[in-house]
Amino acid sequence: MLMPHPAILQKLLEQYKTLLALETENGTVPLRRELDDVTYTLCVSTGTLTIKAALTAAQQQLDAHLTDPAPTQRAAPGGIQLTA
Repeated sequence: MLMPHPAILQKLLEQYKTLLALETENGTVPLRRELDDVTYTLCVSTGTLTIKAALTAAQQQLDAHLTDPAPTQRAAPGGIQLTA
């Protein structure tokens, strides 16, 4: 399974939390759409179907990255380096 870069995952989590707080305070249509977009992206990025599962999976992936920041590298055909 492809995994998003930890920096991207962190940014998505921050965006989600910020937008959720803003949407709760003054739920405008544009804010709701942006929150829906970030929610969808988090779910797709983590391979989950619900925001609750996406938040859990994202945090687990970030925690795993913090404990082992050096990804395993494999050579793909053509000399392209893949990381896991």
